Amino acid sequence: MTESEHSGSLFTDQTFDDVDLPDPIRRAVDDLGFSNLTQIQSEVLPISLAGNDVVAQAQTGSGKTAAYLLTVFTRFLRVPRETPPETPRALIVAPTRELAVQIANDAEGLGHHAGIRTHVVFGGLDYRKQREILERGTDLLIGTPGRLIDYHKKGAYSLRKTEMVVIDECDRLFDMGFAEDLRWILRRMPHPTDRQSMMFTATLSQRVMTLGWRQMNNPTEVIVNAQQLTPDTIHQVLYHVATREKLSLLLGVLEHEGSSRTMIFVNTRFRAQRLVDDLRRHGFSARGLTGNVVQTKRLRVLDEFRDGKLPILVATDVASRGLHIEGVTHVINYDLPQDSEDYVHRIGRTARVGAEGKAITLACEDYIYSLDAIQRYVGYELPTEFAGEELFAEVRPRDHRSHRTDSRHHRSSQSRPNQPSGSDGDAKPRKRRHRRRKPGGSTGGQGESSS
Repeated sequence: MTESEHSGSLFTDQTFDDVDLPDPIRRAVDDLGFSNLTQIQSEVLPISLAGNDVVAQAQTGSGKTAAYLLTVFTRFLRVPRETPPETPRALIVAPTRELAVQIANDAEGLGHHAGIRTHVVFGGLDYRKQREILERGTDLLIGTPGRLIDYHKKGAYSLRKTEMVVIDECDRLFDMGFAEDLRWILRRMPHPTDRQSMMFTATLSQRVMTLGWRQMNNPTEVIVNAQQLTPDTIHQVLYHVATREKLSLLLGVLEHEGSSRTMIFVNTRFRAQRLVDDLRRHGFSARGLTGNVVQTKRLRVLDEFRDGKLPILVATDVASRGLHIEGVTHVINYDLPQDSEDYVHRIGRTARVGAEGKAITLACEDYIYSLDAIQRYVGYELPTEFAGEELFAEVRPRDHRSHRTDSRHHRSSQSRPNQPSGSDGDAKPRKRRHRRRKPGGSTGGQGESSS
C-alpha cells in the first residue's frame, strides 16, 4: 500500500470548482451548498476519480460519504453501462440499517440530477417488495450484509460484473461479526484487478489492513486525523452528580442549554423508557430509540428527529449504532458508557462536518468506574465543571400507577441471572464481543440492526 497522511482543520482551501465533476453532479453539489472540500475529500477524490483503490481512515462526520458517492456517480456518467440489468454497477456495504438508509438519502441528494437508480436493502421491512424492486435492476445497491447475501442466494441480483464496491465503517462490520459475510460478498464479485474498491474505517486495525491487501488492488492508504479521536469543535463538559439527583440535573441542563436537537444516551432499554416518561412528564418532547423498537417505528422516529419535529432522542448505544444525523447540537451522556469506544461514538453524533456541538456527561456512582478507562482511551481528562444549585431543576413526582409498573419491571430485571439491574439485553456485553457466525447465515437482516 502507498500512504498519504494529512492532519489539521476539517476543511481545506480547495473548492469543488477545482474538482473535475460531471455537470449533473456539480449542480447537485451546488444545490447542497457544498463549497470547500474536507480533508478526506481532498485526499481521496484525486485517487478515486482516477479509478484507483483507496483505504481511508477518518473520524465520523468528515465528509467521507460524499467522497465515495461523488466517485461512484462520476464513473456512472462517464463510463457507459456494460453490465447486464440484473447486476448493479456499484455496491455499498454498511454495517447497520440506519447507516444504509442515510447513505441512500445522501445518494438521492447527490444523484437527483443524474437519473441514477439507487436501491437500499436491509432487514425489518417488506421482504417481497424490496426484492421486486431489486429484480427490476438498479445502478447503485446499498445494503447490510445479511440481506445482501439473502437476496443474492435467491437470485434477485448478480455481482459477477459489478464495477465498484465501497465498504463503509469496515471496522464496525468486523466488530459486529460480519467478517465472513463480507468476504462471502467480495468473493462473488470480479477479481480486485477488474473492479474499483474503496474502504473507509475509523481505525486501521490489522484485520482491516489484511482485508485491504487480499481484496483490493494496491490501494492507497489515506489517514486523516489519526491521532485525534474527538474533534476540537466539540465542547465537552463533565458533571459529577449523585444518582438520585441525575434527573434534576438533566432537567436543569436542558432548560439552560435548550433542546433543539439533543441526543441523550443511556445504558439500558429500561432506563431509556423511564427517562422518556420522566422528560414528557416535565413538558419535554422526547422519544426512545432502543433495540425493541420495530423497524417501521424506528425509521419514523429518526425522520421526526432529522426533520426537527422531535427535539430529544433518548437512545442506547446498540440501538443508535451507525446513526449519522446532521445538526445535532447536544449529546448528553446520562449514563457513562461502559465501553470507552462508545464515548467517542456517542459524542461524535454532534459537531459533524465542521459544525460545533456540545457533549455533556453526568458521572454518578453507578458508572463512575468507567471514567478512568474513557480518559485513558481519549488521551486526556474530560473537562470537569461544578454543577451549582441553579443548574438543578425541580422534579415532579411520578404517577403512582406508573411507578408501581416501573418497580415491577425493575424487580423482574433484577431477578434475571447474570444480568445487571435494569438491563434487558440492550447494554453492551462486557465480554465475548465477537461471536462466531457462518458466512451468509443471516436472513432477514438479523444481526444488522441496531437492536
